[in-house]
Amino acid sequence: MGLSPERIDLGDGVVVPGFVDAHAHPLMFGQMMSWVDCGPEKASSIPEIVALLKAAAADLPAGRPVRGYGYEQRNLAEKRHPTRVELDEVAADREVYLMNASGHGGVVNSHTLEINGVDRDTPNPDGGEFFRDADGELTGELSDAACNILTGVHGVKIGHHGPNFHLADEPEEHLRQLDAATQRFLAGGVTSIGDAQVTRREFDMYLRLAEAGRLELRVSMYLLSHLLDEALEMGLVGQFGNAHLSFAGIKFYADGTLGGWTAYFPDGYVGDPCRTGQLYHEPAEYAGLISKAHAAGLQTATHAQSPTAIEMVVSAIEAALAEHPDPDARHRIEHCGLPTPEQIERMAASGIRPVNQTQHYFNWGEGVEEAIGTPGERFNPLGEFERAGVPFTISSDAPVAEPIPLEAIQTAVTRVTRRGHRLGPDDLRVSALAALRAHTIEGAVSIGREDDLGSLEIGKYADFAVLSGDPLAVPAEEISAIEVRETWVDGVRRHRL
Repeated sequence: MGLSPERIDLGDGVVVPGFVDAHAHPLMFGQMMSWVDCGPEKASSIPEIVALLKAAAADLPAGRPVRGYGYEQRNLAEKRHPTRVELDEVAADREVYLMNASGHGGVVNSHTLEINGVDRDTPNPDGGEFFRDADGELTGELSDAACNILTGVHGVKIGHHGPNFHLADEPEEHLRQLDAATQRFLAGGVTSIGDAQVTRREFDMYLRLAEAGRLELRVSMYLLSHLLDEALEMGLVGQFGNAHLSFAGIKFYADGTLGGWTAYFPDGYVGDPCRTGQLYHEPAEYAGLISKAHAAGLQTATHAQSPTAIEMVVSAIEAALAEHPDPDARHRIEHCGLPTPEQIERMAASGIRPVNQTQHYFNWGEGVEEAIGTPGERFNPLGEFERAGVPFTISSDAPVAEPIPLEAIQTAVTRVTRRGHRLGPDDLRVSALAALRAHTIEGAVSIGREDDLGSLEIGKYADFAVLSGDPLAVPAEEISAIEVRETWVDGVRRHRL
């Protein structure tokens, strides 16, 4: 018995496959939407940030924490992080937290440190840092595991397995946040997401949404690595779930972030030789975890930015593949900011898939150059991947960047930043077709869903976006100006402009 087709006239609209955002943090993104936006479009200096936070504090009930996000210190006029003293101007009687654009830390006011018993003599936690000035006084900046003073260590138990940047809210508030984030993804034409850091909290929220029929996007979940043993004990050794909510693999962290200067450069940063960043694991320990996951048939996705961190990941995957050969393991390196040419060749040989975020260098590519010098201009070298035969994926890493695939595609084609600076030589750029594939079918391959998602073919789900123009036909610098008129998931219109 056949179906009666419904014919819809889309006028001059251009239909493309629904965008696949293979690396994003939807719950965190939804949470950030309720915070104060202190990003580059809102503030270009520390006084402007303080003014934004002050205005928000005036509208909040007494004692309610003030939370902002989105600043990138090298994009500010002062070329530095704000300090706790400057945030004390916002409020001295409540918590003030300003999250860095990287999501791996930020700055707090003096009150936040005091109520948590943190002073100049407090030791740094494993996997994090309370930053101090030349006199040993706390500056208010904190990174990764030091954020436990905000999040607690029990709600999101991460330890060395990654940054603790999730703040707990009531379940109903989290569901509202996910709903709000979903609408932003749909507005960008995104129909499928790889949630790249799923803890019990995210898992619980997705199950609640699915049970209530409110899961409008497709979500593939990557459990955070501290849950590896529990996943194996439960027999989660392959993809499971349904067309909307499924388990994809395990997420690891090798090092920190370039934006927060916690990516690992053992010889120090050019911008601050006293900072080296950090590795989350000793190489042998990490290799053991990858071996365990790979032997069980699990896909792994590891955050790694610096050449040293990427070397640890590539070497561990090579060793795991040598022990248990698998021509289609699809191990991923998230961000994969600065691989060496030799590492790229080895990635090609091992089938390792980089999952890049071109909007990172759109928003703060100049900052990477200032932080590490050469080879910062090679940040996310898509052209090199392409020439080496390494299939690459483009994603947003929301909330680190807005889920705007057309902006990400334009940046991949032009390598022009928000400030108008072209990052690196032209051979790092890719064609509009390659960039479009990277945000559709290659994204589907990266989450293991190319059989039913990522392209417009008979037998696949009717996930597509209707655009106002053709990204393959307009001038490269105009791609991001194309509007997403409609977004359809499984043949149902979920967004209309």
